[in-house]
Amino acid sequence: MKQINGLLFLLIFWTGVLQAQNTCREELDRLISSDPLLKISEVGIVVHDLTTGKELYSYQADKLYRPASIEKVVTAVTALKLLGEDYLFQTRLSYEGVIEKGVLQGNLCVTGGFDPEFMELDMDFLVRAVKNAGIETVSGQLVGDVTLMDSLYWGAGWSWDDTPESFQPYLSPLMLNRGCVDIKVTPATKGQAGNVKITPESDYYQVDNRSVSLRPDAGRLKITRDWLTNGNTIEISGCVSSPRGRTLNLYDSKRFFMETFRYKLEKEGISVAKDSISFRGVTAQAHALYSCRRPLDVVMKRALKESDNLSAEALFRQLGRVGGKDTLHVSFETCQKVVGDFMQHSLGYDPKNYQIVDGSGVSLYNYVSPRLILAYLNYAYRHPALFRSFYDCLPVAGVDGTLRGRMRKGKAFRNVRAKTGTVTGICSLAGYLTSVNGHKISFVIINQNVLKARPARMFQDKVCELLVNMN
Repeated sequence: MKQINGLLFLLIFWTGVLQAQNTCREELDRLISSDPLLKISEVGIVVHDLTTGKELYSYQADKLYRPASIEKVVTAVTALKLLGEDYLFQTRLSYEGVIEKGVLQGNLCVTGGFDPEFMELDMDFLVRAVKNAGIETVSGQLVGDVTLMDSLYWGAGWSWDDTPESFQPYLSPLMLNRGCVDIKVTPATKGQAGNVKITPESDYYQVDNRSVSLRPDAGRLKITRDWLTNGNTIEISGCVSSPRGRTLNLYDSKRFFMETFRYKLEKEGISVAKDSISFRGVTAQAHALYSCRRPLDVVMKRALKESDNLSAEALFRQLGRVGGKDTLHVSFETCQKVVGDFMQHSLGYDPKNYQIVDGSGVSLYNYVSPRLILAYLNYAYRHPALFRSFYDCLPVAGVDGTLRGRMRKGKAFRNVRAKTGTVTGICSLAGYLTSVNGHKISFVIINQNVLKARPARMFQDKVCELLVNMN
């Protein structure tokens, strides 16, 4: 009798599962066939029930799409597995030579660890470490070690006209203030130039302030940089009627870092020759002075919650370090190979069938399928220690990150945890939710050839609400 009851329970259970699958398919088919957005654009969808291990739905799930920032799922899962959640980003200060009577007879060196969270306060700690070592004069050079990256500061397929926006800094293992400056402009006396404050303070950039306070006839306030000529002059023009601000990238992040380091040393009374900066590998004989360390989860959280490109590329670069031990400089190709090897050996997908160009999804040359992204989500779920770190870093619908303004009503609110993606023509969403029947669901949606992101986001939100309410 117990055996019959057990079989009856399984029959009822799987009947319910099949009915839920059929209802899900019907509802999604109806949505896809009726939404006006899909009359003029494409979509790829795949939905998986993690509780039962069954696929619930797929639509064009094996076609290739540009992923936009859901490619950060690939980078994050690979990094958590290969680097581990205890991994540290390190920026190291050292010296070559000897210190005698306050003079460093040799070179002062900074080895870049591609820390995207290295800010002005961290640089102040470097300067303090130099002072604490008793160094008053550097007779040799200031050496920046940027061997964690080759000379390509942007990836293939990155849009050149995204500069000077802060979301696309010039990449370098030595990043200060995310390779950017923060500009604040406030009105002065009517007719006078506005007051300008720029941080971090440095003599690496110049300011051309042609703004006019409280004079509307001066035109709209404009804050930019002479980026077309790779210049670092901050140009401010137009009317300053109220406090305004903007964050701009600077050309050549590694030199911005080292020139600002020299500037700060000199302000603290430490003498360094202005033309002393060079870039090369630091010798093994260098003496350690200080190390700035950053936990991986800090970088991971910004990469996923805020969809930060620099943080994702920093993770990508660390993966290149894993596979680039025999090379002088870590290249994009080295990083791509590490990601491809993990894809093949851990997920069972052939990297030759896809194109992973960078770690952030910025490149227009990236091509993945919804099913491939789902494989990373499902891999993370099957590895509890990895999943906890990954899941905690994903945006929460209606609460934080890039989902703070979405799904603020209905049962998807606070339920969906997913990575968003947006570049011109692409809008994507990939993550997890819990349906009303208690099942854990993973899903990927990639809308392609969309002129505006808003209709695509509305479509994705409808899909999520439908999945959450699935019995």
